[in-house]
Amino acid sequence: MIDRFLLPFQHRMLAPPARLLAARGVMADQVTLTGLALGAMAALLIALGVPGPGAVLLMLNRLADGLDGALARAIGPTDRGAFLDSAADFLFYASVPLAFALADPARNALPAAALLAAFLGTGSTFLAFAALAARRGMVATDYPLKGLYYLGGLTEGTETILVFLAMAIWPAWFPTLAWVFAALCLITTASRIRLGWLAFSTTRTSKDE
Repeated sequence: MIDRFLLPFQHRMLAPPARLLAARGVMADQVTLTGLALGAMAALLIALGVPGPGAVLLMLNRLADGLDGALARAIGPTDRGAFLDSAADFLFYASVPLAFALADPARNALPAAALLAAFLGTGSTFLAFAALAARRGMVATDYPLKGLYYLGGLTEGTETILVFLAMAIWPAWFPTLAWVFAALCLITTASRIRLGWLAFSTTRTSKDE
């Protein structure tokens, strides 16, 4: 919901360090994989019951996620990089609820499962829309620099990270935060289904139909 307002500021802030890394031969894919490793370590710390340090790694993961995009823009984006970045994001998003479920199964397993199911809804509608939008040559005017067609909604990347940080800082509130955010994700899924229904309402033959 607020990504479109924060992304221009993020791009300006990360452009100088990205140019510095590019001058030293660092590739965007390397930063993406580093960020994924940081996210995995954050999830591990949360699962082990030390979410405070995990919150720090969550932030570093997000820094890497923004930096790899800035680096790609500095040296030239690739389809492989866009694929890797999106895959890493979805793996990271799934790992955090799972980590909380492992940390306290009795309290957290059910809300974590609900949140993961809600993430499946937001993720599947996002990717399905992006695939069909690419085939039709559609461009997301609010997010022109994204590697995939970026379909917004009530729960975007910024909101997800803020909720993850709140969960890590106040782990006792995980069940409540997970249920509330799962409900918001369902609203996002419903809105994306509606947008897809309207955007792709024109007749077009699909090999998958």
